[in-house]
Amino acid sequence: MTNKLEVSFNSPQCGWMSIGFDDGKSEFHTTTAYTPHSQALPEILRSLASLIDASDHEMFKIEWSRNPEAYSLFFRRTEETVFFQVVEYPTGNRLDGEGEIVFSHHGNVRDFCRSFYQTFAQLYEDRETDEFEFNWRQPFPFEEFAQFESKLKSYGQ
Repeated sequence: MTNKLEVSFNSPQCGWMSIGFDDGKSEFHTTTAYTPHSQALPEILRSLASLIDASDHEMFKIEWSRNPEAYSLFFRRTEETVFFQVVEYPTGNRLDGEGEIVFSHHGNVRDFCRSFYQTFAQLYEDRETDEFEFNWRQPFPFEEFAQFESKLKSYGQ
């Protein structure tokens, strides 16, 4: 699996953040809002940390929103491979049959987690310059980031 995932979560502005995923075969970019899913960033970090020791076929789902569109991010591990999908819904109701897969990727678990780690590390590094808490209207997820970083290092970053 040579398709490396690039993850971008750009500095937040006025409660919005530009996010993107690109693996050289397909790409997806959008903006997301800090509300109503104010715990999306910590949930992503917790899911990634859990993904490192997940058993086969364990799935993690994160809900995020753009208002009115909604997104579900799915992570599923099978052996040393992660399957990742972003599903877009026209509203926050997330009704069955209304979702459309707008991005999917599969790759090595370690490489996948490293891609997210690099993005979160950049957000962490720039948090004061970018006035992260003021612009995202949520605190930076320090504890979840530290736990993810620790798990990734013990996994052989």
